[in-house]
Amino acid sequence: MERRQFLRNAAIGMAGTMALNGWSCRPDQAWLDQLIKANDHRIPGLLGNQVQDALSPLLGSVPDPFQIHHPGNAAGLVQAFTCAYVSPGSTYHGDEKLLAAMSLAMIYLRRVQHEDGTIDLLTTNFHSTPDTAFVVEPLALSYKLLSRESDGKSKELQNQIRDFLVKAGLALSTGGIHTPNHRWVVCMALARLSELFPDPAYSNRADAWLTEGIDIDSDGQYTERSTSVYSPLTNRCLITIARLLNKEYLFEPVRKNLEMTLYYLHPNGEIVTETSRRQDQYQARNASAYHYPYLFMSLKDQNGAFGAMARKIEKENSPGELTGSLAYYLEDAQLLSTYPTGALPAEYEKLFDESGLVRWRNWDMDASLLSKNSTLFTLSNKDALLQAVRVATAFFGKGQFIAEKLEKTGNGYRWTQTLEGPYFQPFPADSLPGDGDWEKMPRDQRPRSEVQRMEYILEAHHEGDTWSLDFDLHGTDRVPVALELSFRSGGKLTGVEPVPGIEHAFFLKSTNGKYTMKGSNLFFGPGKNEHAWTQLRGAEPKIPGQSVYITGYTPFKYQLKIHD
Repeated sequence: MERRQFLRNAAIGMAGTMALNGWSCRPDQAWLDQLIKANDHRIPGLLGNQVQDALSPLLGSVPDPFQIHHPGNAAGLVQAFTCAYVSPGSTYHGDEKLLAAMSLAMIYLRRVQHEDGTIDLLTTNFHSTPDTAFVVEPLALSYKLLSRESDGKSKELQNQIRDFLVKAGLALSTGGIHTPNHRWVVCMALARLSELFPDPAYSNRADAWLTEGIDIDSDGQYTERSTSVYSPLTNRCLITIARLLNKEYLFEPVRKNLEMTLYYLHPNGEIVTETSRRQDQYQARNASAYHYPYLFMSLKDQNGAFGAMARKIEKENSPGELTGSLAYYLEDAQLLSTYPTGALPAEYEKLFDESGLVRWRNWDMDASLLSKNSTLFTLSNKDALLQAVRVATAFFGKGQFIAEKLEKTGNGYRWTQTLEGPYFQPFPADSLPGDGDWEKMPRDQRPRSEVQRMEYILEAHHEGDTWSLDFDLHGTDRVPVALELSFRSGGKLTGVEPVPGIEHAFFLKSTNGKYTMKGSNLFFGPGKNEHAWTQLRGAEPKIPGQSVYITGYTPFKYQLKIHD
């Protein structure tokens, strides 16, 4: 607590100095050289993995760890090698073996490009316009950078890239999509093509997608809520479309999302992913994908908070993790300009109503409160992370507590859910199918009886850094309850006892428990252990990590306290 007060006072003083002196940061030539060096470090591995057998139909491709040769891998090689080839500070500047490797990659890409201009994403999408767009972006950037070279050595490679891009443009001008972000990826690719090979078909098709409107809500969240993957991607797409097609209005949703994301940051630098509707839900991811959007918009808007976020990402990630930004620096030297930095929010309590999320932070402690999600609550004290609080009952095999709503109360928040468990009477005689087929006698047409009910109520409030979670589960009596506290793997638990037969599972029976990770602590309790059943029927499977269980029966009234 004393350390946190010290940090607060120091930061308040520093923020005042920043405002007074107009602090700013410059990702100067030294920073660019670090990115170039990190990109160089990748090149031997890519060269070694590229198929060089002239008799192989996979000549020029780069396999993934499963030995699948995705077109995107070959396009990524072209971008990485182009960045090295055109950079005077690179060990590989002007290296003709890179030209040869890129030419092989383009031979492969032309071979796998379908007649309609599309390519396949071999894990799921075939003859895919959006995945073609994902490949067009790095190739178009590479073409742009190579076309600035004056020695003419890359001319043949440029022609290969141009031929692929022009053919891909046919697909992008007519093809369809699957997901919300696909629209903006396609539009980004069309903007790239429009810049390089002006054709009204490209801008007209982009306008057709953009007419649908940008899918951002009042919280600043895009439809997919994918905070570590598709939100930063969408921001990058919209920035590129706005720049190249002169559509200034597209910067506004980017601003809105970046403002929101400032409050989605854990003290350890990770991003909140619990509300995602895509594959990154519940994944531990950092904010590195936001580097370019924050940097670009800090310069455009002279926004100190955005600049501070860009600087934070640079400090907390190695140059190797940020080489994806290198092509943008090489494309636009303005990104090396001085940008402002201010203070990032470190004390707040914000409700994001559309997302069903409350974010609370008190410097190196933060919490998330969630509705419409089996994870009800998370709490971290720097590196000590309680990644989920979940509770379930064995109520008719559907007893996982997923709150219908989360509402503000006088001094905290309240989650509620109501479940019913009916029994069913004989099917109405005048509607019987006559052949005994159960599927022709749907439940919703049967009279109900002996209806059982379960009410879930959870109330939460905090006093300083101590959170109290008050559970009240009642209705049908003697229903088994299991409350799960899931802590991230790698920490140390004390005050708990192993659950027989289940790895990384523990009971908290009577005393308080303690979780420690890298010197940071979370204390929790008291214990309650009325039965030994943790994987209740109908409950979601145990979360990967270390789970501590508190068990009982309905009516279940229990107060959990958690603090640092």
